[in-house]
Amino acid sequence: MPSSHHPMTTLSRRHLLGAGLALAGSTALPALAQSDKYPSRPITLVVPFPPGGSVDVMARMYSDALSRILGVPMVIENKPGAGGSIGTQYVARAKPDGYTLVVSSQSSHLANPLVQPNLGYDPIKDFANLAMLGRQPNVVVVHPSLPVKNMQEFVAYLKARPGQVNFCSAGAGSMGQLNAEAMLMQYGVQAMHIPYKGGSPLITAVLANEVQFAFDNLVIFLEHIKAGKLRALAVAAPERLAQLPDVPTFGELNQPMLNQTSWTGIAAPQNVPAEIQDILFKAIRQAATEPAMVKQLNDRAVIVPEDMKPAAFEKMMADRLVGYGEVVRRAKIKPE
Repeated sequence: MPSSHHPMTTLSRRHLLGAGLALAGSTALPALAQSDKYPSRPITLVVPFPPGGSVDVMARMYSDALSRILGVPMVIENKPGAGGSIGTQYVARAKPDGYTLVVSSQSSHLANPLVQPNLGYDPIKDFANLAMLGRQPNVVVVHPSLPVKNMQEFVAYLKARPGQVNFCSAGAGSMGQLNAEAMLMQYGVQAMHIPYKGGSPLITAVLANEVQFAFDNLVIFLEHIKAGKLRALAVAAPERLAQLPDVPTFGELNQPMLNQTSWTGIAAPQNVPAEIQDILFKAIRQAATEPAMVKQLNDRAVIVPEDMKPAAFEKMMADRLVGYGEVVRRAKIKPE
């Protein structure tokens, strides 16, 4: 009879052995077990600006593609205020589990850290800066009543009227002000800064000739340039843009310092596990390179982001913090 128990005994031993291995596995590899399931629920994508602006538009373009690729809903949550600082700080302090992300930009991760004291977050140390969603060319636009047709004539016009010509931005210490102040320094000329509250009022101001020029994201001016209501003098872009083939880049004008595009990206709180960062990076890169996304970006005059790893992305951010930090100091830029 003992032999009849034999298979049972072996089975029990196998069960015990299997259970022991499973137990050992679960204690040894908890992070792996968790990331295998990531993402298993909706991901919140915080936009630290009101709906309708360029950062919000980029977030909504990407959210559908990322939702499809990751297999979970991407929920967009607008948390505006303090030039993008409130929503950005919220994500810096969120649980680092990959379920709360922020759409980062040069406003939240460059201008604000340089201009706002006691910001409450560090743009590099407090985030895993994952990947870029796109690069936005910047453009110098003037009201067509200004008797200038190119940058050379414009600089001469400013030289002849020191401090008498006005330029606008979306707020004191915004990227539009930093770009314009950098340009004035490079050319050794002066102009008066008039801050407005956001992108829409600044467009209205230039169109109405309340101010004579601006140096900001092309996307907000493009339709008005095409309609002849504004004149573009130079673009900050790697090469001439298909939408503005007659407008030279600052590179062509021997001003490489001014030839910098703005960027939009996605960041997670620091300490998000490396494997979750990797899943998100690959998903963003896949979304960015799909033909439908490339077309949407091109239609908006946004440059398709290059394949830049997080370390290279943060190095670029650190370099710009140094360069624009000099502009902020020399122009004595203060927040409102």
